[in-house]
Amino acid sequence: MNRLEIDALIDDPGTRILVCCGSGGVGKTTTAAALGLRAAERGRDVVVLTIDPARRLAQSMGLTELDNTPRRVVDVDETKGGSLHAMMLDMKRTFDEIVEQHADPERAQQILDNPFYQSLSAGFAGTQEYMAMEKLGQLHATGEWDLIVVDTPPSRSALDFLDAPQRLGSFLDGRLIRILSAPAKVGGRGALKFLSAGMGLMTGALSKVVGTHLLTDIQTFVAALDTTFGGFRKRADATYKLLQARGTSFLVVAAPEKDALREAAYFVDRLGAERMPLAGLVLNRVHATRAGRLSAERSLAAAESLTEQADGEPVEDAPHPTDLRLVAGLLTLHAERLRVIDREERTRTRFTSIHPEVRVAEVPALPGDVHDLDGLRVIGASLGAG
Repeated sequence: MNRLEIDALIDDPGTRILVCCGSGGVGKTTTAAALGLRAAERGRDVVVLTIDPARRLAQSMGLTELDNTPRRVVDVDETKGGSLHAMMLDMKRTFDEIVEQHADPERAQQILDNPFYQSLSAGFAGTQEYMAMEKLGQLHATGEWDLIVVDTPPSRSALDFLDAPQRLGSFLDGRLIRILSAPAKVGGRGALKFLSAGMGLMTGALSKVVGTHLLTDIQTFVAALDTTFGGFRKRADATYKLLQARGTSFLVVAAPEKDALREAAYFVDRLGAERMPLAGLVLNRVHATRAGRLSAERSLAAAESLTEQADGEPVEDAPHPTDLRLVAGLLTLHAERLRVIDREERTRTRFTSIHPEVRVAEVPALPGDVHDLDGLRVIGASLGAG
């Protein structure tokens, strides 16, 4: 197996952005937090940006909450000069910041108060991923941190992180929106003349579909936003190029399960098609045993024998039936664990045979959930060990 050297990756000052992507439920958020903590305690100034709505990241870092402002994580070992901040994307707040930055105060307020804008900024398809790109670009532009770790949304839609900026930019820059904005831009009697010149039928039809009030809100919104047109696409293109640039690395996070590794293969192929720099695969919750010499078959045979002894006639000086059943149960658990290990190994081998070029770092399965910095350190140490 081609080994991924995580410590070499995060220690390299040329590594400026790490993007963790993967399907849901594979420990992606925990991995991002563990990478950020390990990098910080090895001397990097790190900010972790999560766009996963789960609160595990805040809890594991000892923060009562995460919001759109990076917050310093306490109890981090900063003796090597590093620091750790964490934040959770506030989609609407980020959109508001863009408006406030690129429009004068009066026009910005018109946009912020517009009902169509409020709906768009709160939940339009692709807005979350677009705003994540915006926030990543903002964090990078400040130069305050030398490493940004991004935790993307779960499931295959995580790669909407790459698609959404173009979709939203196309929507906001699109022909339909510009047509809709024309009456509001002309204004007053000019608007009526414009409509009578050929737009009346189209606008009337749209009014029946979306409603007169909504159509008016859209027209007013686009007219007010006109000064920022082109800016959306321009900034999205710049961030997209940033993701392709030297200094950015993608980590695909997966569990050693068939479905998760199938999704991981999809991510790997897609990143390759987009020419995004893939660092490797982080394989979480890998099971292992130190008693591998005792096979599953022998364990089950011994467990069956002990169970028969426990259920049979008592024998003088023989172990108590309860003890025999306990040992039989442990042997059965051992056999089940070996079968899990064998299944994971076959699944992993299938992936690596298809993608032999992908480097892999493994994290062993832990007995419990990670809920504090010490738990993140354990994960980080496992990643560092490869």
